[in-house]
Amino acid sequence: MVRRWIVLLGLALWLTGVHGREAPSVAGDPALEARVQVLAEQLRCLVCQNQNLADSHAELAVDLKDQMREMLKKGQSEQDVIDFMVQRYGDFVLYKPPVKATTWLLWGGPFVLLAAGLVLLSVRLRRRRGEVGAELTPEQRAAARRLLDDHDREVA
Repeated sequence: MVRRWIVLLGLALWLTGVHGREAPSVAGDPALEARVQVLAEQLRCLVCQNQNLADSHAELAVDLKDQMREMLKKGQSEQDVIDFMVQRYGDFVLYKPPVKATTWLLWGGPFVLLAAGLVLLSVRLRRRRGEVGAELTPEQRAAARRLLDDHDREVA
C-alpha cells in the first residue's frame, strides 16, 4: 500500500514538472538577467514585505521583475528603474530606505523603543527595591526572623 502511494506521488511530481530541473532565464540574455537580479535584490516585495523581489514568487513580484526587465531593455539605467519604483510605491519598496523626514521613525523607532523600555524597567526595579520589607512592621519582622531561626535550627 505504501509502495503504491510512493509510486503515485513520484508520478504526480513527474507529471507536474517538479523533478529538479533549473528554471530557464526569463530574459534570454544572461547579462540583462544579472542586472534584473541585482535590482530585484535591492527592492522589497510589496506582497511578502519580508523578502526582496529576487526571492519572491508572488505574482506582483514577477510582474515588477518583468517591468524592470522591459525598462532595462529600453536602455534605462538601474537608477532610473529604482527611481520609477520609488515614485510609484514610495520609499517602502527600497530594502534600505534613505534617512529623511518621512523615514526617521523607521530608522530611529527601535532605539526609541529600547530606551523607553530601559527607562520603564529601571523605574519598576527602583520601586520594587524600595517596597521590599517596607510593608512589615517591626513586630512582623521579629516574628519572621524567629520563624527563620527556628527553621534553621530544625534543618541543622
